[in-house]
Amino acid sequence: MNKDDFLLAVEGLTVSFDGFKAVDDLSFYLEPQEIRVIIGPNGAGKTTVLDLICGKTRATAGSIRFRGKELTKMKEHQIVHAGVGRKFQNPSVFEDLTVFENLEVSYPMGHTVMGSLAFKRDAAVIEAVESVARTIFLHDLLAEPAGLLSHGQKQWLEIGMLLIQKPALLMLDEPVAGMSVAERKKTAELLRVITRDHTVLVIEHDMQFVGDIADRVTVMHQGKVLSEGSIDHVKNDPRVIEVYLGH
Repeated sequence: MNKDDFLLAVEGLTVSFDGFKAVDDLSFYLEPQEIRVIIGPNGAGKTTVLDLICGKTRATAGSIRFRGKELTKMKEHQIVHAGVGRKFQNPSVFEDLTVFENLEVSYPMGHTVMGSLAFKRDAAVIEAVESVARTIFLHDLLAEPAGLLSHGQKQWLEIGMLLIQKPALLMLDEPVAGMSVAERKKTAELLRVITRDHTVLVIEHDMQFVGDIADRVTVMHQGKVLSEGSIDHVKNDPRVIEVYLGH
């Protein structure tokens, strides 16, 4: 397979902070509509990989190709425009706005100041908001202020705020941290629905959740790929048991 046939091709990716290699010659490949989960001990470089892909951190060496475009040369906003969406660990919704308004302000019309000022709540916006709200289980709460949502519902709303921008790749950092068991199950269901149209890259610690969602798992250790494959493959890999699952 040619590397440009993959949605995302990460090759030889390295970043050093004061001589310490947080990510060290890392390579992995994502196919369209795949859910890939990156796991590994704290300090393995997982979040740094997301920072590198979205342009928050600059690579020291290596290549990140997304739909055939080289991301390492692009600025953060250009990477968003190219179709990469990122959700951080803590939900950052607009607490005083309603669920509807949170989704509406994320709708990709206002990328310029003029675009934001000329923004009108037309039928396309309303339809997009309602469609995403149904996907993220919040359709009945569109008029609720986001500040009144549960922690899990805020996480879903933030995923919805990414979804409405129609990214080809969604990157989620520990999306089920702090959720109830029921909310975790629903989040697994949500990610399965999302991958009909999107590719999802997740960092996660909860192995039960990883097993529920992952098409493939990449295990990182000390900035490198330690193991990669199905959840059963990595769970039974003696190196993974030693450095991660054995704790």
